Amino acid sequence: MKEWYDAIHEAQNVEKLEEIRILVFGKKGVLAAEFVKMKNASNEEKAEIAKDLNNHKTTLMNEFTARKIVLQTLELQEAMKAESIDVSLFSSSSQSGALHPVMETMDKIVEYFNSMNFAVKTGKMVEDDFNNFEALNLPKYHPARDMQDTFYFKDEMLLRTHTSPVQIRTMMNSKPPIRMIAPGAVFRRDYDITHTPMFHQVEGLLVDEEGKVSFANLKYILEDFLKYMFGEVEVRFRPSFFPFTEPSAEVDISCVFCKGEGCRVCSKTGWLEVLGCGIVDPNVFEAVKYKNVSGYAFGLGVERFAMLIHQIGDLRSLFEGDIKLLEQFR
Repeated sequence: MKEWYDAIHEAQNVEKLEEIRILVFGKKGVLAAEFVKMKNASNEEKAEIAKDLNNHKTTLMNEFTARKIVLQTLELQEAMKAESIDVSLFSSSSQSGALHPVMETMDKIVEYFNSMNFAVKTGKMVEDDFNNFEALNLPKYHPARDMQDTFYFKDEMLLRTHTSPVQIRTMMNSKPPIRMIAPGAVFRRDYDITHTPMFHQVEGLLVDEEGKVSFANLKYILEDFLKYMFGEVEVRFRPSFFPFTEPSAEVDISCVFCKGEGCRVCSKTGWLEVLGCGIVDPNVFEAVKYKNVSGYAFGLGVERFAMLIHQIGDLRSLFEGDIKLLEQFR
């Protein structure tokens, strides 16, 4: 039997060890053959031979099991070594990420107004009725409230419909002069190709002593800003209505798709509406207890700018996590 002990110890892999197992323990193996030889022995010899063979069988099986564990462990270590990865090495197969187009556009907007010395202010997303509506010259039952289909909670709390409450809180907690923008997420009950229940706005406010702020100041900075965002475009101001500014204006740029010639996107007009603005209404200053001041305000939708810059047809696609769309901005 010594040769089989040696064979088990010398086996270099699990496959070779399995061959030895069959030769030793199989139905036609060495041990089976030895047990067959017992039929020619006397009863006393049979007992002795059986005892001896069973001892060898048990010992050989223990040796076999121990050697198999060793060989399996060695094979596992080799496999792990072959498949190991040096995580400190650069992988040529890795792909670089990118900012989401909405956040990229937001950063570009903030970058411009930072350069013009506007402070960046943020505020709460859950607001009260006073800061979101009443302080902005929108008293209860004002028809203009219907323009902003609001998510309401109990006790006159709501999800802010614009970032204007940040302007109100800033004015109530500081004195003029104020030069700020308020970027952030806002919420309205709306959903179609140009609206989503959650979107992003950047609203701006400048307040100074009475007589120091004019519509001409507002017009200059917005024209410069829009050319920074869209390149060489024409800009026009159209009279409009907002409860919190008077006079108010909608701002258009020449269509970035057809260069002002008229296409489906601009409804053949050659113009695209991009933001609203105006001189702050005196009732807003009265609500925050400001006197002898003047100021201007403006607001824009970040998704609207992102759609125009990247020529995206459906606003909802920006929030659906479509990798085919998003990987284009890498």
